[in-house]
Amino acid sequence: MRPFEPLFRNPHLATIAGNFWSRPDSEGRWPSETLLVRTEPEVQILLRFQRPAGKPKGEIVLIHGLEGSSDAGYARSMAHAALTRGYSVVRFNMRSCGGTEHLALSNYHAGQTSDLLAVLRQRVPAGGPVFLVGYSLGGNVVLKLAGELQTQARELISGVCGVSVPIDLAACAAALEQPRNRIYQDRFLNRLKERIRRRYAQAPHLYTIEHLPKIRTIVDFDNFYTAKLFGFGTAANYFHTQSSNQFLERIAIPALIVQAKDDPLVPFSAFEHPAFSRNPNLELVAAEHGGHLGFISRRRPRFWLDEVIMSWVENVRNKLPSASVS
Repeated sequence: MRPFEPLFRNPHLATIAGNFWSRPDSEGRWPSETLLVRTEPEVQILLRFQRPAGKPKGEIVLIHGLEGSSDAGYARSMAHAALTRGYSVVRFNMRSCGGTEHLALSNYHAGQTSDLLAVLRQRVPAGGPVFLVGYSLGGNVVLKLAGELQTQARELISGVCGVSVPIDLAACAAALEQPRNRIYQDRFLNRLKERIRRRYAQAPHLYTIEHLPKIRTIVDFDNFYTAKLFGFGTAANYFHTQSSNQFLERIAIPALIVQAKDDPLVPFSAFEHPAFSRNPNLELVAAEHGGHLGFISRRRPRFWLDEVIMSWVENVRNKLPSASVS
């Protein structure tokens, strides 16, 4: 793995560049197939499936971040990297994301692992071992799921990877309230509030818009909406019970976490968690720079993150028993 040489040392520039940088298009060479999986009686999850030429070496499932979708730039570039190396790709839309609000009346949250688990159990992979890669909030989901399953995870997945992961949701919510991060918090809140307005128009018996004028922070939103809609009671309880740092020590499969020390949204102090020294299955790759989901390299290829993840996937795959990779 080559060291990361950042194009941007300013964490905010790195974060913004990662969001807007042009990404390779994999659809022309590997057209995606739309799949729907019913995870609950009234919930369907939309997947974008892409298959490489020839027999797949494995399958990589990509899970987006807060208010993202399967079309996020980081998911598209990672799909291109995986398909180029002979892996099939599933780009997973969390519940009601990616224009799928008509497929579920309920929303998603940072610890909602049930949909991903249902998809893994119902869907037969195209071939070879399965790896989960989660970005930001999606990273919290995949790490939490691996910890929840413990040794049973080996029956479904060979490894999990999280990038720019809010493993401590309370610490990340506090970071968003810092003045320097107002642009991010405002952007998230605008999207979350708009989602509630759409939900209210769709199902006024389930949603209310009366609290929206009171909401100034992510903590406010989670107190008024997430905690109430999902039965957590308070945002504090939601953050505590759904943070993946509560599950790290139980992870029994290879787990890679890629994190920038200058991530403005995820305090690096969260990664001083004792699980990283106690659990040999955890591997932390900590770059000095990179921002939040940035990691744009000064040299080509630009998408250093994709290289790191694919190198790890290949390394884990090569250590699996021969029966697991066929």
